[in-house]
Amino acid sequence: MINAARIDVHQHVVPPFWAEALPANGGDPSGWKSPQWTPASALEFMDSQQIATGILSLTAPSVVGWKPEERRVMTRRVNDYTASLVAAHPSRFGNFATLPLPDLEGALQEVEYAFHSLRADGVVLLSNYEGTYLGDASLEPLWSELDRRSAVVFIHPAKPLISLIPGMPGPLLDYPFDTTRSAVQLVLNGVMSRHRRVKVILSHAGGFLPYAAHRFAELSPGVRPDAPSKDEQLETYRRFHFDTALSSPSALPSLAAFAGTRQILFGSDYPYAPTAVSKSVTRELDAYEGFDAQAQVAVNRGNALGLFPRLASAAMQT
Repeated sequence: MINAARIDVHQHVVPPFWAEALPANGGDPSGWKSPQWTPASALEFMDSQQIATGILSLTAPSVVGWKPEERRVMTRRVNDYTASLVAAHPSRFGNFATLPLPDLEGALQEVEYAFHSLRADGVVLLSNYEGTYLGDASLEPLWSELDRRSAVVFIHPAKPLISLIPGMPGPLLDYPFDTTRSAVQLVLNGVMSRHRRVKVILSHAGGFLPYAAHRFAELSPGVRPDAPSKDEQLETYRRFHFDTALSSPSALPSLAAFAGTRQILFGSDYPYAPTAVSKSVTRELDAYEGFDAQAQVAVNRGNALGLFPRLASAAMQT
């Protein structure tokens, strides 16, 4: 079997100092536990799944629970730590830099540091920060700066400000919903139209955006006079990129029919998705008959090379 040489855009870093400090700084309100993780275990998993490169990101709740004066410090520690892994394994790891939101000033400073000093591959944003979603007008300066840099932005879901249903932690049920909320707001509030140089990746096949995009585009002009037209919305929704993390064969037809295979990227959600689950989803992706051989290569690797020039350059040299 030919090595798929996958580029995994949805793989998480779990810095030990962050995991140790998390319980004292609000814990994880989603109800999920921090998994065991080391760089060695990540590489072992990657080798078992033919993953050439994993773009590492800090998952929710990121650094939101830290006190404002401590949030920037933890953000910098996380980004320096992740950058050190990239430096040690430049072809195996990438870095979606964390930002200390909801601290906007600190976030803008960290963008400068991440791209200038760490040469980050992009940034990771949560779908909401204490109930403020990414299309909110208060975040316009951040989007302007990311647009200026033609940045890749990986949006990871966070727990919405609603109560958990007993026995149903946020990652099980609420995360796809919150990804959809944030994506629709980004389009309806014009963020995606104003900042067309930003490349935005939505987790988990975009929640239920591909399945319900026509609903949003048909209904919103009738309830929001400022909403883009139906056709404008659909065009903009199709500009998102979508990862395959935890996406079943029943989700892939809707995703491919809506967005086309060139917008789909491989994702594992390791290590927050249990290893057995990540492997099962990847097997199902490989067996999916709706993708021909060319589409499989594009989803596994080719589409990501278009987003990450560093990896594309390395691939040309090998």
